[in-house]
Amino acid sequence: MDLALTLLAIAVASLLVHGIASRLGLLTPLLLLAAGAAASFVPWFPEVTLSSEVVLIGLLPPLLYATAISTSLVDLKAQRVAIAGLSIALVLFTALGVAVVASALLPISFALAFALGAIVAPPDAVAATAVARSIGLPRRAVTLLEGESLLNDATALVSLRTALAVAGLAAGQGSQGVLDVSVQSVTLDFLRAAIGGVVIGVVAYKLIAVLRLHANSPVADTTISFIAPFAAYLPAELLHASGVLAVVTTGLLLGHRSPVLQNARSRLSERSNWASIQFILENAVFLVIGLQLNSLVEDVQATDLGLSATLLAGLAVLATVLVLRPVWIFPFRWLRSLTSHRERDVLSPFGEGVIVSWAGMRGVVTLAAALLLPQETPHRPTLVLIAMMVTIGTLLIQGTTLPVLARALGVHGPDPREDALQEATVTQSAVSAGLRRLDELDDVDPDVDERLRQQAAMRVNRVWERLGGRDSVSPSDAYRRVRLPVLQAERTELLRIRDQGVVDHQVLADVLAALDVEESTIESIGARVEAIREAPLRAPDRLTGECQHQRELPECVVPRQPEGCEECLADGSTWLHLRVCLSCGHVGCCDSSHGHASAHFRETGHPVMRSLEPGEAWRWCFIDETLV
Repeated sequence: MDLALTLLAIAVASLLVHGIASRLGLLTPLLLLAAGAAASFVPWFPEVTLSSEVVLIGLLPPLLYATAISTSLVDLKAQRVAIAGLSIALVLFTALGVAVVASALLPISFALAFALGAIVAPPDAVAATAVARSIGLPRRAVTLLEGESLLNDATALVSLRTALAVAGLAAGQGSQGVLDVSVQSVTLDFLRAAIGGVVIGVVAYKLIAVLRLHANSPVADTTISFIAPFAAYLPAELLHASGVLAVVTTGLLLGHRSPVLQNARSRLSERSNWASIQFILENAVFLVIGLQLNSLVEDVQATDLGLSATLLAGLAVLATVLVLRPVWIFPFRWLRSLTSHRERDVLSPFGEGVIVSWAGMRGVVTLAAALLLPQETPHRPTLVLIAMMVTIGTLLIQGTTLPVLARALGVHGPDPREDALQEATVTQSAVSAGLRRLDELDDVDPDVDERLRQQAAMRVNRVWERLGGRDSVSPSDAYRRVRLPVLQAERTELLRIRDQGVVDHQVLADVLAALDVEESTIESIGARVEAIREAPLRAPDRLTGECQHQRELPECVVPRQPEGCEECLADGSTWLHLRVCLSCGHVGCCDSSHGHASAHFRETGHPVMRSLEPGEAWRWCFIDETLV
């Protein structure tokens, strides 16, 4: 009962602190650590500890897997050189620098100092990307931080295990013995763990993929998903490979292949369940680590080194971690700019590189890795406290100053309007592919054919309509405003029928679930529309490559009728959005109005139109379906 109450208290406290942090605009990890630390000094509060086994088997696999399945494998491949430079080379560089500083300040071996370096080297995905998204960083920088934070965990933990092995093998030997062990075995052990972890991760992915092909329900598929991280981690650890890399590999591949291996209901169920698991575990870990602060301080005070020397060493390690990241990133960025012409492989522009170099907040992996130190490790309380100091220090210093730095450098996130344009492009391409397939089908009922084509047109128009001005009311807007109260009336009637007890519960549950799906979709679309229309107007970047028609025609022409749609003005109709033909200057309305711009293309064959809406400068080619 005491254990159950403690777990309940941790879950409730995590939720409360997270809610407070969200309302106050504070970093949730930092506030959780502070709340846990404050509670640890309350005399009657029970002592909560995390064993290395719980961290190693119960926390790391699901946390890594939850991050991996939501990470884009395509984006990782696009920035693979930059991510490898940060997640592998920078981690080892940081671990080595910390090892030099720690071995000079603490009475520990260089191997153990390197283990400390491996613990504090990897930035945390949760902390970094939470700040990145809250302040609105470019999507390329967010992807880089996510990829780095996902893969550097593997580098750090493999390095930690190797360093601990060297420290154990070198016990009782002189410095030459440690050097011999390092030269002869460390590199081989590192490569064996890394390659073995990737291979086992691929094997686990293939086995789970076969299982998923035979899973017919979201419940069964979600159960398979819960098994996946442990199915990859445990065999890898038993074979002395990297369980961390195995989990990351399995998660990345399963996330990438989920549209093929899973049906829509299974994907929605998995996404929701893993988001909840990740939220609970991450918040609980920060809180529990904070709860151990009091006992940790007491253990450090009881050592020969003492609390003052430990705090001094911790500050030195923190300063080393803060300095080494930009020291590595800027030369690396410069070298990449000389050797690569691929824009996405370079940390550019300069302001973005500065932000990435300062977004090195440590988090749950650093704290969890510190707990992996064996109990017999010399000066273990000192090393764990230093790891906690680095985590708190980076969250406090970098996390609170990163928004100010981004604003000062003029670094901003992606334009919602540009995102909407890209969404319109890919939706148009997908719908066109579907219509081509519809044309190939035989014996299609004319009514069904017409209905499918109308629905396809509505899907495309719904996306284009989001680009309207703040005061415009599109057909989709009108539909949402009317449909929501109608949905509420339908739900009220279903609840009345349910309370009468005259209809089977499962039947009513299915009908209510269908209403929930529809309402959730409508509200989600409405929120995105508001975000787009409230966003400041900026000139969009190029979205796709220019086609031949767009290159041959001017980017702008003088409209023949600047007052509005020519056809609508002639017959007294109203329009929603205006487009201008770049071949003749004809002004027509969008398909969500009366479709006069598209009709002009069908009549004349003029291929390219441009938006005439304020702040929009995109051009659309009807023939090649390209948007620039």
